[in-house]
Formats: sequence, structure tokens, C-alpha cells
Amino acid sequence: MSYYKHHVFFCLNKRDAPEACCACHDAEGMREYAKKRVKELKLSGPGQVRINASGCLDRCEEGPVIVVYPEEVWYTYVDKSDIDEIIDEHLVKGRVVERLRI
Repeated sequence: MSYYKHHVFFCLNKRDAPEACCACHDAEGMREYAKKRVKELKLSGPGQVRINASGCLDRCEEGPVIVVYPEEVWYTYVDKSDIDEIIDEHLVKGRVVERLRI
């Protein structure tokens, strides 16, 4: 059994222009937003959800990217509403958000 029900990794890798990178899409801000929202919903902690920073996840051209374990579901996102949808649908209701899946 996993220590967390869902372990979410946000790629925060920064590359020099013109290389694609998640950091250029405010990945750190989106991770902070997700972390705060998960805490507000009282979903954080052992047996629940953990939001983590990650180095390069090697999917730069599809980014920004996050991956949710243990399901191994990869997502991209544009803004906070996408993050909200991933939290509400995947982390709370257990439904993969197909429109954001990569």
C-alpha cells in the first residue's frame, strides 16, 4: 500500500531559451496553488495527497507537466482552473481528466 493515496509531482525544471521548459509556464506558482488548495480541502497528509516539486520529467515539449502516482497519469495544464479540475476530478473523485491527459 502506498504511503499517499495520490502523490503529485510538478516539473519545475528551468532550461535556457529557446528550449521548452515547465518553469517558463509558472510551474512553481501552480505547484504552490495546488499545495494550498489541497490543504484547504483537508486532503493533505499520510494516506491522502502529497504535492511535490520535481526536476525534469523529460516531457518538455508537452509541458508544463505533472504526474499523479500511483496511477501514473500524466497531465498538462494552462492555468489554475486546470489545476482545480485535476484536484476536483482526479484527486477527489478518482476520475482521470482526459482533456488534460498526455
